[in-house]
Amino acid sequence: MRPINPALRAVDGSHQVLIVGGGAAGIAVAASLLSRDPHLDVAIIDPAKTHYYQPGWTLVGAGVFSAQSTVRDMATLMPKGVKWIQNAVSRFEPDNNALVLADGRVLAYDQLIVCPGLKLDWAAIDGLPDTLGSNGVTSNYRYDLAPYTWQLVQQLQQGEALFSQPPMPIKCAGAPQKALYLSCDHWLRHGRLGAIKPSFLNAGGVLFGVADYVPALMEYIKKYAVDLAFSHNLVAVDGPARRATFVRTLADGTQETLERPFDMLHVVPPQCAPDFIRESPLADAAGWVDVDPGSLRHKRYVNIHGLGDATNTSNAKTAAAARKQAPVVANNVLVALKRLTQLAQYDGYGSCPLTVERGKIVLAEFTYGGKLAPSFPRWLLDGRQPTRRAWWLKERILPPLYWRGMLKGHEWLAQPHPATDTPKV
Repeated sequence: MRPINPALRAVDGSHQVLIVGGGAAGIAVAASLLSRDPHLDVAIIDPAKTHYYQPGWTLVGAGVFSAQSTVRDMATLMPKGVKWIQNAVSRFEPDNNALVLADGRVLAYDQLIVCPGLKLDWAAIDGLPDTLGSNGVTSNYRYDLAPYTWQLVQQLQQGEALFSQPPMPIKCAGAPQKALYLSCDHWLRHGRLGAIKPSFLNAGGVLFGVADYVPALMEYIKKYAVDLAFSHNLVAVDGPARRATFVRTLADGTQETLERPFDMLHVVPPQCAPDFIRESPLADAAGWVDVDPGSLRHKRYVNIHGLGDATNTSNAKTAAAARKQAPVVANNVLVALKRLTQLAQYDGYGSCPLTVERGKIVLAEFTYGGKLAPSFPRWLLDGRQPTRRAWWLKERILPPLYWRGMLKGHEWLAQPHPATDTPKV
């Protein structure tokens, strides 16, 4: 290990590999490291007591999964041999190969892996924190609110149902419209869709970022008679009055403010990197962990890698992306430790199972640049079309693949590819 700068106070501990974040990316990369070298000294820093399978919350909000099925005790998921440091990071000292915890302890490292997830900025929407979980305002982006979504969907008989989507980037970019489709499907099946008027108010300019999947999605927009509005950003919510305020950006770049009444409002908050990342030397100008898109190594600090939602790579921020990134980072950290010789490369893979109705999914899979990257031959599963096979994959296969595969270091369909040229982004 390189010496610690004497200007830094005494070091309270050190590890060969220190991982910041015990979410999907952090546990997966730890498991991938130890599956390759079980003698590594690996520690994970995360203050949380519980771990959530967040991709399941869409189905909680549709009454398919129970909320309880998406949560586990963090202690039960830590890979064997990993030291869990149940604390938060206060700041990074990359020039000293160290970081400082919230309680003041200083930890040194040979290699640092940064994957803390991102911040859901509920407070960025005026009035929202005061009304979440009441007055018909909900979100599948929170464990405790997804059941309320299902409650509202079942109870609503008529009126305005608004579904918002903030500016990118957000985790699981398809999740805002997944809530829309599954809610509309329920209302259609129960003969209420005519009395309920759904609207999808998207801050962006397209329904989905990969054009090949848009035609199938538009068919459902038409089927459910959704009022589709682009360039509408939710900025305020008055829960008791049941009114939502949006800023609409016009074609000439000017903006106007408009209010919409609602009987149900599904909100997706703006999202950004956590404060301790944005304010650190690891961040780029926009506040994200600044990594090479192929190797996932930090652009300035050669013994730091990043993966998951907090990096500035242009891939979709999904658990499927983290599943592919974890083996790449594990491999490349071991190269840095001189345990392996061949670097691996991440191609930008991301996946978004778009739940267009109960029992059917448009399975979007793509790499950097929106290039399609199907995991199955088209005759078996054409992801551009809604299929029951894709629903079966989402409902039955992906949860156990997550708990028993990804978090255990099993890399089914996720083996890292040797590095060649850095992919275009």
